[in-house]
Amino acid sequence: MQKLIKANLYRSESISISGKLVERYNKCLVKLGFTRTKLTSFSIDGVGWSPEIAQEKGVSFYLNNGEANTHAIIITPKQKGLPVYNPFNSFDAALMKIVFKKHEQTINDITRDSAICLEFDQKIDAFYEPLDVLRYKDISIKFYLIDNLQKAKEEQLKLVELFNNDYNFIDENIHKKLLISAKKYGDLRERNLNIEDVTFTTDSFYTKAFGGIYFLRDLVIPVLIFEDEATYKEATKDTTHDVLMYHISHPEMIEKLISYNVLELDLEEEATKKRHKRIQQFMFSSYLKQTTHPVKDILQERILFKSYLNKIDIASRKKVMGLERFLEKQKMSKNTNPKDIIDQEMYIALHKPHSSLKPNYQDLIWNLLVNISPKDVLFLYWYDKEQFYKQFKTLEDSTQDWIIETICNSF
Repeated sequence: MQKLIKANLYRSESISISGKLVERYNKCLVKLGFTRTKLTSFSIDGVGWSPEIAQEKGVSFYLNNGEANTHAIIITPKQKGLPVYNPFNSFDAALMKIVFKKHEQTINDITRDSAICLEFDQKIDAFYEPLDVLRYKDISIKFYLIDNLQKAKEEQLKLVELFNNDYNFIDENIHKKLLISAKKYGDLRERNLNIEDVTFTTDSFYTKAFGGIYFLRDLVIPVLIFEDEATYKEATKDTTHDVLMYHISHPEMIEKLISYNVLELDLEEEATKKRHKRIQQFMFSSYLKQTTHPVKDILQERILFKSYLNKIDIASRKKVMGLERFLEKQKMSKNTNPKDIIDQEMYIALHKPHSSLKPNYQDLIWNLLVNISPKDVLFLYWYDKEQFYKQFKTLEDSTQDWIIETICNSF
């Protein structure tokens, strides 16, 4: 991963936590019902999730109390706008955006010397079966301060009121209590420590609960797409809900989403775009074995591309050049079926979200597409970084160099 770190492509916007902030973070973990970290420094993302703590605990989603109860930690106002690198739900970044939009000034004030624990409460204590995700609708975001700061403020205000009453200003015992409170918490009199709950209404989303489920809500009939086959089979036994259900590997799902104006495909248009070239190059790289030239050069230099294309077996060659072959055959026969010519993974990867969809819905569908067919390295990096990192580790050095250059040149 050192190559990605050097290119600022590996969790480059994380915030480093050390010193007093570690203790505040640990207090949040304890308040949320988790165990403290033994690390003295670590990095966090927009929801306060740390990859180092996840590795330490051996639990990726250590901020969850079960799949139905997710949390976040705000340790610094610098978390505003940070990416959520390993979201449990596709709307996690949107939750943090609305939190800072509503309470930015209060967050700035509180995190000067405290920290905030967030509970994303969707009124579901625990999941019992896959279709429980249909109950996701309104999420109430609740806030909790460490050190019982709100209670400390109330007690401090009472002491101040008592101090100002009659001749109590000469009472040394009250002086002592005020000094103890001030040294421990600072002057809380004018501090705004009240954070009202925020409500977030979900639409279509993805959750990693039950092995991963996409819920496309606002369609003629809602659609559930399962990543885990066992979960899919269990869900299909439920006949009480009027929903369509697919496993992510089902090819008929693509046609259904096209009919619902969720996906669209224009092969002639895609043939002219950089996205097809990236997909083609990445597929080609998987067939290049024991080359005398660096893979990066083979993918980028036309003469080498053609040379090595003719060195791989014909079945692989047909897959790499599937779109070009289809367009040529279509000139001779308009009835040519693209599925008969284009490799299935490339065919799916060339789809895109329907242009009528809202931006956040398009992001969700891009995430679905790169999950089904992770052949576009740039879009995989944009829409599913954790999967990108896992895939990147498995590739040979020169292919990694090509990927890094491809991503960096897109900025």
